[in-house]
Amino acid sequence: MAFTLSLLALTGLVVQGAVAANCTRDVLAAAASAYLAGAAAGKPPANVALTNFTYEENDVPLDIGKGILARPISIDFNRTFLDTEACGAFIEYNAASNTPPYVVIARVYVAPGSSSGNSSGTPQITRIASVVTKPGDWAFNAATQLAADKKEAWPAIPAGQQDTRAVLKAAADAYLDSWGNTTLAPPFGTTCSRIEGGTTTGQTGNTCKMQPFPSPLTIGNRRYIIDPEYGAVDIFNNFPFIDTAKPDGTPSTNLYRIEGGKIRYIHELTVCTNKNCGR
Repeated sequence: MAFTLSLLALTGLVVQGAVAANCTRDVLAAAASAYLAGAAAGKPPANVALTNFTYEENDVPLDIGKGILARPISIDFNRTFLDTEACGAFIEYNAASNTPPYVVIARVYVAPGSSSGNSSGTPQITRIASVVTKPGDWAFNAATQLAADKKEAWPAIPAGQQDTRAVLKAAADAYLDSWGNTTLAPPFGTTCSRIEGGTTTGQTGNTCKMQPFPSPLTIGNRRYIIDPEYGAVDIFNNFPFIDTAKPDGTPSTNLYRIEGGKIRYIHELTVCTNKNCGR
């Protein structure tokens, strides 16, 4: 299956695709591979830029040596997608066997036009931003998330069948917009399934529709990574309502697989300031 990767296989499998105007897929794949190698070793990637580098976890700026990369992580599964326009790689990884367990969404950015930036032959990473979930976060269960994620198929989409960035973004936005407006109908495919933390809605039917939230509800501070080759969109956002300690929204992320303009898979991770938040 594409993008179910070992660290050694990562670079060789994700470099497919045309060169884009800002960054190439091979450059972004190298940056993603460096991040995963660093996470497994418990240290920052070897190719972090020496100047003008920024790091944050759950929307909080942090010293990279004091975050999740400070200790080795046993990674059980990952998916990686590449946005050549944003010059960012998106990595979803599950560490169910780790102590403590994690499910993480990491975004790794390089400067536009980057090539091999140092003696290691990998581009310099200028920014890393992550949503890090662990026990006590919304519906967290790394083991069940891992089992459900492994059942999904995310193959590359043939060039002639790929949706445009605009179509992918519109479909993903429609889902988040519908939370605050029940008259909106997101473009759900059949099948469509959702993994929310460690809870799955079922993988054999159309089970992506959310129950209504109290109105008004706006999902703000949206930040996008889009990979048309895999129909993948990830939106970092602030999710209000679910955590009373964060009335304006707690760090959250939604990953989508979209085929022919229709949503097939949704993965949500949401951080709880108050342990086991929810209403």
